[in-house]
Amino acid sequence: MAEPHDLTAREQAEAIRTGTLSPVELTDHYLDRIERLGETVGAFITVTPEVARKQAADAEAEALAARREGRELPPLHGVPVPVKDLNLVAGVRCTLGSAAYADHVPDVDDHVVTLLRQAGTVMLGKTNTPEFGLPCYTENRLAPPARTPWDLERSAGGSSGGAGAAVASGLAPLAHGSDGGGSIRIPASVCGLFGLKPSRGRVSSGPVQHDVSGLSTSGPIARTVADAAALLDVLAAPVPGAPYAAPSLPPGETFASYAAREPGTLRVVGLPDPPVPGAPLHPDCRAAYDDAAGLLRELGHQVEELQLPVDDGIRNAFTAVWEVMSTVHPVAPEQEEALMPVTRYLRAGGAKVSGPGFASALYTFRALGQLVADALLSTYDVILTPTLAQPPALVGGLRDDSDPAAEFEAIARFTPYTPLYNATGQPAVSVPLHWTADGLPIGVMFGGRYGDEATLLSLSAQLEAARPWAGRRPEIW
Repeated sequence: MAEPHDLTAREQAEAIRTGTLSPVELTDHYLDRIERLGETVGAFITVTPEVARKQAADAEAEALAARREGRELPPLHGVPVPVKDLNLVAGVRCTLGSAAYADHVPDVDDHVVTLLRQAGTVMLGKTNTPEFGLPCYTENRLAPPARTPWDLERSAGGSSGGAGAAVASGLAPLAHGSDGGGSIRIPASVCGLFGLKPSRGRVSSGPVQHDVSGLSTSGPIARTVADAAALLDVLAAPVPGAPYAAPSLPPGETFASYAAREPGTLRVVGLPDPPVPGAPLHPDCRAAYDDAAGLLRELGHQVEELQLPVDDGIRNAFTAVWEVMSTVHPVAPEQEEALMPVTRYLRAGGAKVSGPGFASALYTFRALGQLVADALLSTYDVILTPTLAQPPALVGGLRDDSDPAAEFEAIARFTPYTPLYNATGQPAVSVPLHWTADGLPIGVMFGGRYGDEATLLSLSAQLEAARPWAGRRPEIW
């Protein structure tokens, strides 16, 4: 018989609606797995069993009442959804992955947390993240490193590495993540999951931490496209005060509805070459890209491949903005030594970026978005690239405390593709279509027109149906 964690999130929600599965039973099942396996994969910084059991009991009472009264429940009612530890949950420790914030307990919910509460989901805890979400691995001074369950010597990526490790290990059915330079898509790729970075403005980052750069947004990490779409429907509710607003769906439509329909024949442009000078593309990542292009053609899509000029302009602009954004969390002078070396390095760089320099970098992002829209997405429907330029990294393999400048350069070579869509604000997904001969997952990435998550979800669901991946499970499962 299937264990509760074998079910997808939507299957769990349906079982809760019909009364064949209790939210309390489901929550206890996951809390038991987290107690046994959580530290092995470094999935959580803070586990919240009291909060989870209270929310599960409330969800069970509401489900009973809904069945009695013959009314519908929200699509993910009673389903556990952990929250990344960069986001605020009132009354729950929020460390931002930093020893300098080890005792920080906010008194307000982020908008995404409010929406998760309203949807009847259950928060198991706060998932592991690197300090301030800055590097693409999840190693900090508060919790064990986040590891991909496909090879426990390798990193689960970052900065939503704890979320990826939790979902891929069966410690949560799906998870909230956030993405400022690839932080949802990177863990999705190395953990064999589906991850979606929504369009800028689709999901509010308020009320406290609105991202003035426009780089970062919350989104789902899940085992299936349908589960991710259901969570996006929860997170994407419009919230007053948000500085950006993505185009609304047509009346009556949901993201889940697009994950249940065919995409039609799409024009796809492939851009396999890394856009960062000197960044090599590993043969396994090239193979994943080629395999995806072949599958697209088998499904009737038109695929063309282009080579674009490569220069350092975009990377330099991204670095300047990343450095400035690393300074937004206040740290007392006497606590600076508690920060990771790469954090101190980036914050020192951010302090040197002038106001005109920051504005110039943001203008570069806007010009890039216009260029992509005019030169590519006026002709093509989606863009195909590898998600990463290299297979999953070893734990500690990208970190270099003795030379943080070299570390940041290694990060750029590892993740040359993902920051593009944070700079332009376009939606992007990582799809787990390929595994290496050694059993390591390798994702491929699709980017869409601004505001068009719908096409990406329909295409991803079609690829999932043609090459199912959710049944592939690591040994720890």
